[in-house]
Amino acid sequence: MFKKLSCAGVFSLAIAGMSSAAMAQEADTNAPKDNVLEGDHLTVGVGGIYMPSYAGSDDYKAGVIPLVRGKIRGVRINPVGGGVALDLIDDSNSSPNFQLGPVISLRRDRVGRIKDDVVERLGDLDTALEVGPQAGITFPGVINPYDQFNISVNAQWDVLGAHKGMTISPSVSYLTPLSRGIQAGLSVSATRGDDNFMDYYYSIDSAGAANSGLSEYKAKGGWQSVGANFIAGFDLDGDFTNGGLGVFVLGGYSRMLDDAKRSPITSVRGSADQWMGGVGLSYTF
Repeated sequence: MFKKLSCAGVFSLAIAGMSSAAMAQEADTNAPKDNVLEGDHLTVGVGGIYMPSYAGSDDYKAGVIPLVRGKIRGVRINPVGGGVALDLIDDSNSSPNFQLGPVISLRRDRVGRIKDDVVERLGDLDTALEVGPQAGITFPGVINPYDQFNISVNAQWDVLGAHKGMTISPSVSYLTPLSRGIQAGLSVSATRGDDNFMDYYYSIDSAGAANSGLSEYKAKGGWQSVGANFIAGFDLDGDFTNGGLGVFVLGGYSRMLDDAKRSPITSVRGSADQWMGGVGLSYTF
């Protein structure tokens, strides 16, 4: 199932973590002269993840999500939960450097495979296609010559007419190499939805209350969740700079907030505490 994660940005951190160490070490005099990450390159991968059935659920399920990251003709491609973001500013050699470009993602929360029988009686929701801008700034060499600290935010609007609302998602992340072939990172992010977004995912109307037995509830705009994610990446031949195969492991926790937490969908049938974990394989060329 391809769905947008409530822990926003975790897969962006995952793949970035597997290659940023190599990019940082381009300045290392011991690095190989043929560095696949110096020019155009692409990382493709797939991750398996165990996560809540929906944002706010206490039932868990396994999912598979494809990943893509790279740089083509000065445009950087970065994965986000359920989609991709493009960085149109080619200033990766500056310090700090800035990111600005479009982000597009799918949100498939409660679109089939709802494990809770009561919540399932509320009916399936539609897939949302969320589009908007993303901006950020990265500070390299914060604690050591090869690490980086990033602050970013994106705003997205649903263009398919599912929730018909918008979200704002700020995040901060820190990445550092532990060796030429091992990278670790931590990110903290949050998601805030407007009235339309929160109403679509967390309100229960009279018909839904009659079908499910849950109380009617009217959700208003506010923070949906805040969470932290950890990632460790490993290059299989011990050197990120020559591309090839790598693996990553990740874990995360998020906490539902405001009306997303108070809704009976979460407070009665689910849990405000959300956990996830996964493992993935990537290839860079």
